[in-house]
Amino acid sequence: MKTTMLEYCKMILGKVCFNRRLYRKEFRKSRQWLTESEREELKRWLRENRLMPSYHLKSYQ
Repeated sequence: MKTTMLEYCKMILGKVCFNRRLYRKEFRKSRQWLTESEREELKRWLRENRLMPSYHLKSYQ
């Protein structure tokens, strides 16, 4: 089964959410790889799963 970049980003961010520095690094990389619509979907997913720390909300909008 082929994994989309969006699904890959979700998997990575879910695994590194315990480490603020690593999460920030992966979060920034995901923004570069994804299209605008995928970014919005990722943002919704992170909020639904409570994986988006408040320090990222301002920079992501």
